[in-house]
Amino acid sequence: MTIFVADPAGAAPEQQTYRVVLIEDDLADAVLVEELLLDTGLRFELTTCASLADARTEPALRTADCILLDLHLPDVSGTKAVAAVRAAAPHTAVIVLTGLSEARAGSDAMAAGAQDYLVKGKVDADLLHRAVRYAVYRSQTERANAQSQAATLRAEENSRLERGLLPQPLLSTSTVTVTTRYLPGTELALLGGDFLDVVEGDDGLLHAVVGDVSGHGPDAAALGVCLRIAWRSLILGGHRGRELLQLMERILIAERGDRPLFATCALLTLDHGAATAELHLAGHHGPLLTTAGETREVTARHGIALGIDPRVSNWPATVVPLPAAGALTLYTDGLTEGHNGSSRGRLGVDGLVGLIDRLPQPDPAAHLDFLIKETSALNAGRHSDDVAVLRLDWNKSALPATRSPSGGIPG
Repeated sequence: MTIFVADPAGAAPEQQTYRVVLIEDDLADAVLVEELLLDTGLRFELTTCASLADARTEPALRTADCILLDLHLPDVSGTKAVAAVRAAAPHTAVIVLTGLSEARAGSDAMAAGAQDYLVKGKVDADLLHRAVRYAVYRSQTERANAQSQAATLRAEENSRLERGLLPQPLLSTSTVTVTTRYLPGTELALLGGDFLDVVEGDDGLLHAVVGDVSGHGPDAAALGVCLRIAWRSLILGGHRGRELLQLMERILIAERGDRPLFATCALLTLDHGAATAELHLAGHHGPLLTTAGETREVTARHGIALGIDPRVSNWPATVVPLPAAGALTLYTDGLTEGHNGSSRGRLGVDGLVGLIDRLPQPDPAAHLDFLIKETSALNAGRHSDDVAVLRLDWNKSALPATRSPSGGIPG
């Protein structure tokens, strides 16, 4: 291996430096390539290796802009050499060096993934200059296109998962205002396993769930979608409370396979007629109750998260009396685990309650937007987690005095 650095006289300071790796076992040919590169006027760093094995151990291969590859090496030849180099440096431009008698070698090499080919003995400095610059530009363009396509596919996948995690509420006659928001942990990351849903039953009761599958990425998101759909199906099938959570846990265990995933969730059933909300917390924090301009965390009994220990199955119910007008906010911990504006402190529930009471509240949707914007600003990107928020607002004085034939909520 030899390393050569060229900085031609008169080269502009901003001129690109091309990091070139030459894989060539013939010393005379290697010296010729070095001389031609000097004559191109390019600013370059050249590393020479005598075999593919040497190149694979060379750190410069992983950062190279261009690889000049002889097709006849001691340990590999032909298109196999191209394939091996592309596998070792998939985002680097490759120019193959062929012999005068190899009529098809160049085209075959390009079909195998090389950006260009040059015939030994017919290369001058101008041709090599154009070949290196064009090959690097083409490789960079291909990489940018691949990244753009990957970003598009990732966005499409996120959109499909988001539709599964955050569905339209299934409501008929309820006068409760349902507002939801979701904020991914990072702009380009796959969705995590946060999910929420709201369903109005035939009895006029409003059922809601907010949950969070451990971890991030497609596995957590897919399991979150599965649990959300299972919850809606079970609610519509008449399952409630502890029995519903047992069935959800069985589904989680079956769907997670050998992955160590678990889920927390909060189930809520809102009964306007009785002015109560029934809570079941499975490893999840309690909701926040806002009334008369003040917010507090609901005191509730807690049970174990789903998938931690199926032998426990203990999720006690808590019945919460409700004011005539107010709001319940259920959320995942991404809203409270972010920073509070300092480098060390976390926002926490107390900080969140303070924000809710201090921010302007023109309407539920605008208030949630203000809240998420403010928590994101305080966090300043230091903690990355998904945020799912579900807010239920009601005003009993606005309800009809009698139950409608379609199953509405009495006043």
